[in-house]
Amino acid sequence: MAENKTQATDASVNDFLAAVEHPGRRADGFELLEMMRGITGQEAVMWGPTIVGFGSYHYKYNSGREGDAAAVGFSPRKANLVLYGLTDGPDADRLLPELGKHRTSTACLYVNKLDDVDRGVLAELIRAGYRHVTTEPHSP
Repeated sequence: MAENKTQATDASVNDFLAAVEHPGRRADGFELLEMMRGITGQEAVMWGPTIVGFGSYHYKYNSGREGDAAAVGFSPRKANLVLYGLTDGPDADRLLPELGKHRTSTACLYVNKLDDVDRGVLAELIRAGYRHVTTEPHSP
């Protein structure tokens, strides 16, 4: 089987965030770095060239493919902030309507800027998402 494209690397998280072109997105990235570090108790690690992740979990598909992924994380993309690991937990359906301006896809939460969302609700989503993926077996 092919190796997963997105793996933990030794690249510097601070260097990655410092190089984010948009000043608002860069500031939001550093704020998320501190928020996720504080909530998870984990140090940030670069996953691939653009994802800042905290902790990890192991998954296994019915097909037999398996691997590791960041438990929670984010990427300050040009169009918006992409947050990972926050939409699958048991509290997500209750919390997402309270979050503020956002959109979701299968596994991602998209936010234009942190000022668009309730940071307390975001912190709850991070906490619940991290707890969910690090304590439950995963077979997507």
